Amino acid sequence: MYIFTGLAIVLIFVLVMLAQKPVPEKITYGMSFNTPYARELGLDWRQTYDAILDDLGVRHLRLAAHWPMVEPRPNIYNFEELDYQIKRAEEVGAEIIFAVGRRLPRWPECHIPEWTKNMSKEEMQKSQLDYMRMVIERYKHSPAIVVWQIENEPYLELFAFEHCGKLDEDFFDKELALVRELDETRKILVTDSGNLGSWQKPYEKGDMFGTSVYVHFWNQELGQFRTVLPPWFYRVKDNFWKTFYGQKESILVELSLEPWLIAPVTDVPIEVQFTRMNLDKFEDIILYAEQTRFEKQYLWGAEWWYWLYLQGHEELWERGQQLFAE
Repeated sequence: MYIFTGLAIVLIFVLVMLAQKPVPEKITYGMSFNTPYARELGLDWRQTYDAILDDLGVRHLRLAAHWPMVEPRPNIYNFEELDYQIKRAEEVGAEIIFAVGRRLPRWPECHIPEWTKNMSKEEMQKSQLDYMRMVIERYKHSPAIVVWQIENEPYLELFAFEHCGKLDEDFFDKELALVRELDETRKILVTDSGNLGSWQKPYEKGDMFGTSVYVHFWNQELGQFRTVLPPWFYRVKDNFWKTFYGQKESILVELSLEPWLIAPVTDVPIEVQFTRMNLDKFEDIILYAEQTRFEKQYLWGAEWWYWLYLQGHEELWERGQQLFAE
């Protein structure tokens, strides 16, 4: 009995120590932008992106070079979207986390051009490295790009396994080596799920670490529910891995502020969307994220806010304006 009591006291002490993290004097908010998602919503992606920069006032961005968008046909490259986005970021003095790889933000997680479907694994991997080389060589001289993100939550196999399959860690190491060979001046960010990931391998592999934070969920079996994880859980995990891998910078790279849906947004009534995400949930999520005490937090959902705004539902867009103005 005394042994178990002593172990419990030690465990509580360790958790209390690991949960210590200074309260930031100021949280720096950023925003992810996704060209294919803007198109899925029927938006003009340029108008949407410009509104995020000029109307919301975002100055910290996470952009993604989705492979099918960049190389729609073998060795035929399309840089129209990314050229515009990076040029505009430079014009307003914004900073970019730039994601490259096969697994990048937004469903179906792994974004693979149709023309690769009949390739062998080796052929596809060679083509992927060629695309990554083209992207990095083209944009590595931009002063707006401050970090390369390689893949997105690459070790998360509990989600979208049917699209991504099992991670080839040897190939992932080749991706990291390629980026370090092409650009020695910028850090590499590796990310993991805050709710489902262990964080160990991403913390080990990257120069920086980024976690997602999801607070409100929905699925067909359980309906709506809120995370049971307290905000200090993220501080404990972060400090735990810092004891093994040193004081690497860690950020909250994906804070979801849009509805959890299993159908395209445009196929779901707005009334249903607002039961999954609304202004009250927005405030709850922002407060929760503050309590994780990450100094940099990148939000997720501005394309949806803008889609609502154009239809006369302005409250989330206006709350975003307030947040970035602060």
